[in-house]
Order: sequence, then structure tokens, then C-alpha cells
Amino acid sequence: MTDLPTPSTQRPVPGQLTMSAPRRGKPPRHWADLTVDERAEAVVEAGLPAFRAKQLSTHYFVHHTDDPAAMTDLPKAGREELVRGLMPQLLTPVRAITADNGATIKSVWRLHDGALVESVLMRYPRRATICISSQAGCGMNCPFCATGQEGLTRNMSGAEIVDQVLAANRMLKDAGPVASGEGVELGAESGEGDEAGPVSGTRGSDRVTNVVFMGMGEALANYKAAIGAIRRMTDPAPHGLGMSARSLTMSTVGLVPGIDRLAAEGIPVTLALSLHAPDDELRDELVPINTRYKVDEAIDAAYRYFQATGRRVSIEYALIRDINDQAWRADLLGEKLTARGKGWVHINPIPLNPTPGSRWTASRRGVEQQFVERLRAHGIPTTVRDTRGSDIDGACGQLAAATA
Repeated sequence: MTDLPTPSTQRPVPGQLTMSAPRRGKPPRHWADLTVDERAEAVVEAGLPAFRAKQLSTHYFVHHTDDPAAMTDLPKAGREELVRGLMPQLLTPVRAITADNGATIKSVWRLHDGALVESVLMRYPRRATICISSQAGCGMNCPFCATGQEGLTRNMSGAEIVDQVLAANRMLKDAGPVASGEGVELGAESGEGDEAGPVSGTRGSDRVTNVVFMGMGEALANYKAAIGAIRRMTDPAPHGLGMSARSLTMSTVGLVPGIDRLAAEGIPVTLALSLHAPDDELRDELVPINTRYKVDEAIDAAYRYFQATGRRVSIEYALIRDINDQAWRADLLGEKLTARGKGWVHINPIPLNPTPGSRWTASRRGVEQQFVERLRAHGIPTTVRDTRGSDIDGACGQLAAATA
């Protein structure tokens, strides 16, 4: 494949939101973009009986392969052309970087038009979590996030989103067990313990058990593709990956209409609201979408999501030294959340991960502990999140720092 130039994206000015993705050439149509009926039609159009569609789905979604040579149950004549036509290569590996003794792998992928995206695979003793991207870049422009500072290149297709999970499954196929780490595992943000994934045997080390939309992009700003990807992940095998919706986490900076739309889908994924400040004055600066949807509006939408789905919501809160880590802000956050009820929310404080050129850094350990204790005093389950991959720019807020 000829190397494509990395498309340039003009950096947004501080506070500028990009709600509509730039128009670019569409990714090639892929098997994961099609419904079951559309797959059957595609196979018939290729001159084969419709039952071959199930075989193709089994190879892709169950065996995690798009290699024609592995599909020996398909007719040899024309097999290569059929598979390449229906499962074109969407992600071209650029490089993979490991950390945490091999338990964390950041992958850099080049898309068909040269755009770069990243995903991070995190292996735990009982789970394997993939942090996936939904956009090349991001239009939300949060000043402490490397991805947001690079701007938005384009939306990803549903198949490009799903293919990150398949690529991770291929990586895990021959991987061995990993040692336990500190902090709450990414993919178990809601504090639900065993409910979020398998807890025995080696299942957690040989395939992806949890998916979090916490990579590059704001998934709710690419709603149609993100929901399509979720449906492919949760569709029963062999028509999809057969994952539980409860093992998927949708992260958002607070697009209120998108949260309400997601609540109406009837798919009980976990919602993670990236709040980062409980007061509008500071959140307007840290999370520019707050200029459209204020703190209380975002929290109200999250609470409606809980009411509609019964799924406990996660509040993500990056602790930034001397910026948002004051005890009074912990109290204000606790008061706002408990005013809406008890037992509906869990908080994940996250020590801020460094990004190049940023003037901000993580809170002091003692300040972090006091912040956590003040939240717990309000009766809210609070767990400091594991920060995997910070030394390879693979942790929360760091994606695109080294590749854009």
C-alpha cells in the first residue's frame, strides 16, 4: 500500500467548538457496516447463495479474521475477490507501543484517506478493555486534552470503529496472563465489579471483554456511526460480536441531546459523563461544550439516562492541580449529584495525564485524597481511576499527542 500523507487539520482557537465534521471521501463499504439482510444481498450480488453470508460473518465476528486464506469453507474460485470486496482493509497499522510490562498496547492506525487514529488495549487479570476512537481528532477542544487541541479531521465509520475491537482480539489471541494493577480498571468505571465482565478462567486475557468510547473523538457527535458500531458489538454471534451492552461504556463531555437520544435506544450501555468541574464558570473554560449545555443540564441528562436504563452513571473528573481540585468543589459536586437522588452515580477522579506544552499537571496526592474523602462523605461511591499508558501517551487525554 502506498503511504498516504497525514491530512492536516487547522488547530481550533481556544474555546471553539466543531460540531460538524469536515466532509471527506467516505471509507469503503465494509461487512460490519451492513445489516444481516444487506449482507445476504451483497453475497447474492456476488453470485453466491445467501447462506454464504453467515459463513462470512462467522469468520469476521467469531474468528476475528478477514483473511481469505482462512476461509476454506468458501469456494476457492473468486474467494479472494469476494472477501477483499466485502471486507476491505480499514485500519493500516503504523506502529504499536507497549507499556506496563506489556499489559498496555497503544496502536496507531492509518485510515484509507491518511487520517491517523489511536486505540489502547489494556489487559487486566480478569478483563481486556479496548479504548477506541470514534473520530479522527475531536471538535470539543478541551484545553487539557491533546486530541481536542488537534481539532477534528473527520468522523469514523461504524465499521472503522468496530474494526478496532477485532484488531485487539487478534492481538490477544496468543497473549498470556497479566499481573494485577492499581486503581479501578478501565471498563469497570461504574463500580459494578463482576457485572461488567468475566471474573474467572482466562477469558479476560484472550479476547476483548469491555469496550470504552474514550479514545479520540466525541462519539455522540458521530451518533449514527457510534450506535451502528454498538449494535454490531452487541448483535448475537455470528451476526455480531455477541458482547453484553453492560460491558460497553459511552463517554461524553455532555452533549445533552445525544445523551437523551442514547437513553431512548434501549441499549443499556454505561454512560460516562466527563464533567471535570461542578461550576459553570470553570467548566466553561475546561469543557467548552458547557457554553451550550451547562453543568446542571448535563447532570440532569445523565440522571434521566439512569432513570431510563437503570444503569448507574459514571462521572469522570480529571483532577488538575490548583484548578478544579479544591475541597469546596468536591462538596459542590457531591451536593449537585445527591440532590437528584441516591445510588444513581459513581465518580471516577482521574489524576491529570501530562500533554506536551500543557501548563497543567495532576493534583498533589494529599489533595487528591481529600477530594475523594469529601465525595465519599456525601455517600457517593468514588474510586480513583487507573491511569494506564501515561508513559506512552496512551492514557486519558493524551491520544494524538505524538501522532497528529
